[in-house]
Amino acid sequence: MEDLVELVSKKVGISEQQAQQAVEIVVGFLKDKLPEPLAGQIEGALEGNLSGLGDLGDMAGGLLGKK
Repeated sequence: MEDLVELVSKKVGISEQQAQQAVEIVVGFLKDKLPEPLAGQIEGALEGNLSGLGDLGDMAGGLLGKK
């Protein structure tokens, strides 16, 4: 998640502390709104575990009515 915070800080031009808060808010929102399997994969990706992300697109497509 540190990489994402640094990226947000640089791209938006805000402090890393502000970027950390913004990222935590967005991640919290996604975890609340997405089904558990998808939310868990996002959390894993933020921690550096990218296994299982192959299914991420399929799950997101299902949420949007696509198969």
